[in-house]
Amino acid sequence: MVKTIKAKLKFLQHHDVVDFNSIGLKEGIWLLAIPMILELILESVFSLVDLYFVGHLPDSHLAIQIIGFTESINTIIYSIAVGFSVAVTALISISIGEKKIERTGKIIIQALIISCLLSLIISILGYFYATDIFASLNVSQKAIVYGISYPKIIFSNSIFILLLFLINGIFRGIGNPLLAMKSLWIANGFNLILCPLLINGWGIFPAMGIEGAAWATVSGRAIGVFYQLYSIFKIRKSIGFQKNGIQFHYAIIKSITSIAIPGILQYVLASLSWIYLAQLIAKSGGEYGSAGFQIAVRVMMFFILPIWGLSNAVATLTGQYLGAQHSIRVKVLTKIVLKYTIILCLGITLINIFFAEGISLFFTNDIQTIAQAKESMKIISLGYISYGISMILNNLFNGAGNTKIPTLVNFLGFWIFQIPLAYYLIDIQKSNYFYAIGLIPITETILCLLYGALWKNLANSITTQD
Repeated sequence: MVKTIKAKLKFLQHHDVVDFNSIGLKEGIWLLAIPMILELILESVFSLVDLYFVGHLPDSHLAIQIIGFTESINTIIYSIAVGFSVAVTALISISIGEKKIERTGKIIIQALIISCLLSLIISILGYFYATDIFASLNVSQKAIVYGISYPKIIFSNSIFILLLFLINGIFRGIGNPLLAMKSLWIANGFNLILCPLLINGWGIFPAMGIEGAAWATVSGRAIGVFYQLYSIFKIRKSIGFQKNGIQFHYAIIKSITSIAIPGILQYVLASLSWIYLAQLIAKSGGEYGSAGFQIAVRVMMFFILPIWGLSNAVATLTGQYLGAQHSIRVKVLTKIVLKYTIILCLGITLINIFFAEGISLFFTNDIQTIAQAKESMKIISLGYISYGISMILNNLFNGAGNTKIPTLVNFLGFWIFQIPLAYYLIDIQKSNYFYAIGLIPITETILCLLYGALWKNLANSITTQD
């Protein structure tokens, strides 16, 4: 296994751009998926590292609540970044499949311009309205006073979040996820080093507590982005990136935004539903229930990363196959990846059910928080298989440049079913907040069934075209 991984990473290291139409299906899946999985594991480590170190500070339940809600709100920023990343990955992978390298460079430049403008708006709003946002989400006043500086620092430096996601989407689109993996390894390496130094203090570094965790995260991301920009400059000829080509191309911007807007919306709909659910749980379960739920969600996001890596590989391969008119390969790809997904998700589910308490102990020494986290993890894990299948089918549509279907599915699942029912149970019936958590696996099953039905129709149309 280790030799296989090394061989695939070595192959990518010697190729700036990879056209997967000339590579076997299974080979292509793992060439993309292995570095993508490693990349995403490192991305998740950002929030887990912060959670680990602040979870052992005095009043750790307040610190966990602040970081958990910051990450929940950050998912909106992630949604914007991922939505644009999905659009750029789809357009670039299709242009690579069509052998249009010059167009690839133009897409990259327009995407970078849009991201920089967006991040400026997000940074200003995030910094000045952080306190109001947290108060509206039922975060306790005690927690806000304790750590509001954390989200202010994170939000005001959102340019590094947007660029980190976007440029990694560019690397995935050109078929070289190894560069994306390296950038996050570098970013996380610095985050891991700086977190204990800035939180607890050491030598010339002052003990900054929760504020130190924020600066460590921002610094790590910034260094990762500088590496990404260096990598783009290094391979600029292979991707059609020209310095004198830095100008607006309205036709390309229109192409990006037409895919990106529904792409952003699909992730925003999901993110806002998680934020609203977290707000209901904070209201019903108090500080300890909220902290326990935040740990469970962070753990879920970590364990689902192998599937996310596979789904990102699916998006790139789908784009390249359709760009080269090899649509029948998409059907075969789907069957192979879904089989891998079910096996992986079954293993993840069992780990969460049987080792929930041990995992919770890693993040905090607060007994009440551990008790709430353990139960939340067990309930959420029941939806892992459905969640995994949904992620794969979601990115099949995204990779084909059809971001409207996932947006519709997320709207129906989260905002027509999950949120109204959660509101009824918690706010009207005053039920235990665990009932709201129980809606998570049920919702994921509904999403899975919707995606399955829609994918069956798309697969039939692909067969007809061929």
